[in-house]
Amino acid sequence: MEFQREELEKLYSESFRRLEEGAILKGKILKVNNDGVIVDIGYKSEGFIPIEEFTEDELSTIQPDDEIEVYVSGIRDSEGTVNLSREKALKIKTWDLIDEAMAKGSPIEGKVVGKVKGGLSVDISGVKAFLPGSQIDLKAVRDTNRLMGQVLSFKVLKVNPRRSNIIISRRAILEEERRKLKEDTLLKIKEGAIVNGVVKNITDYGAFIDLGGIDGLLHISDMSWGRIGHPSELFKVGDNVEVMVLKFDSDNERVTLGYKQKKQDPWLTVQEKHPVGKKIKGRVINITDYGAFVEIEDGLEGLVHVTEMDWSEKLKHPSKYVSEGDEVEAVVIKIEKEERRISLSIRRLKPSPWELVAQRYRVGQKIAGRVRSFTEFGAFIGLDEGVDALLHISDMSWTRHIKHPSEILKKGQKIEAIVINIEPEKERMALGIKQLTPDPWLEEIPMTFRLSDRVKGKVVKIADFGIFIELEGGVEGLIYSSEIEKPASKKLEEIAKIGDELEARIIKVDTSERKIGLSMRSREEGR
Repeated sequence: MEFQREELEKLYSESFRRLEEGAILKGKILKVNNDGVIVDIGYKSEGFIPIEEFTEDELSTIQPDDEIEVYVSGIRDSEGTVNLSREKALKIKTWDLIDEAMAKGSPIEGKVVGKVKGGLSVDISGVKAFLPGSQIDLKAVRDTNRLMGQVLSFKVLKVNPRRSNIIISRRAILEEERRKLKEDTLLKIKEGAIVNGVVKNITDYGAFIDLGGIDGLLHISDMSWGRIGHPSELFKVGDNVEVMVLKFDSDNERVTLGYKQKKQDPWLTVQEKHPVGKKIKGRVINITDYGAFVEIEDGLEGLVHVTEMDWSEKLKHPSKYVSEGDEVEAVVIKIEKEERRISLSIRRLKPSPWELVAQRYRVGQKIAGRVRSFTEFGAFIGLDEGVDALLHISDMSWTRHIKHPSEILKKGQKIEAIVINIEPEKERMALGIKQLTPDPWLEEIPMTFRLSDRVKGKVVKIADFGIFIELEGGVEGLIYSSEIEKPASKKLEEIAKIGDELEARIIKVDTSERKIGLSMRSREEGR
């Protein structure tokens, strides 16, 4: 028993000599009190850690026999207590890790906890470090709020000898990662290779794709086989994209990328897939003054010219027929493969109005229409089928000499007429209104107006060669200027005026020419 007592005293004595203030030891938790945590550190007295050094979450998970590292703050033998600190132990260990990371250039983890002047504050296991704004990322960061609370890797740039200041860098870590990534990427890049990347930036002329440590340019002309106004129509920053390497300049590390090249050019098989005469469905993607462009399939579009939108001769602006985004049907009418042009028609899906005219009308048929416009030689009459037929000035009256169609017609007037000719293949149709009544020159006029008869009529027109007067029944007769007795110095306008009533003698009735000749001279020659 005496031997055992001596050995124990010796062990206690050695333990006491080994235990010094400032030492870091490992101990086991015995119990948790209201004011602190009791720890067995293998010393004759138990150790005590103030309760303030633990969070509520930590206190709720602490169990007896849990191992913990502590710092010896003070030894009080008379009271049998050893003051311990968990926080100091963690800080000392952290400083050792920081010194080691500084020496070896190895990364160390920390949590972004706040903003300070010129940068951010980072907590490295209880030790605060300064992250300058220039060292946060590879490029300037406008919004640092998104970094708050994140645990990231950093490189230690500088440690104050007194351990009062630590400067760290996240940018150095990212640069190293990018360098290694670039090395791996350069091994994969070769012309024709399909690679993945992330859209880094978008400009008017294209998009820059981050391939992993190296950027490639995807030009707007290599994005789609079809029409594209701006790269943002297809991509946005942050998109993951699969692209093809078109060209790689290893000396300057320039990469040219393609997106449309992953698919076959649709123009190579356009004639086989969409031959002339084929009916197609597509979406209107652009409208111009001269027509509408229709997307037939991805990268393939055709033009519906304004003249191919409707059979009407009076065409409207293309926007009056279709709108962007409309799904339309059309027929292929022409393919110019080399020029990469397809001509489409919407109107040819419907029968031509001239086809309808050929089906509905025959020569001699009476029809109705409205006067649409005048020309010097006649009037155009609009029909329900959307075509215009010509009413020539010579087919307006059997008896009157009409100089302009406005003498007997008005624009917008609804009239009846007789079809006198149809040529649908030439898109021509001729009408007549005088044909609505029998030709009076065949019987009526020869029987009513005989040679030498004296007649009266009102002046309706005066020409250089004579005076036209309207006779009974609306028939016009011409008093030849040579058959008017007047002084040579006088003009016909001085002899008679429009509306005057004149008397004359019939000297000619020509049924073939449909003319009645008149004379105002006396019967006796030489008088």
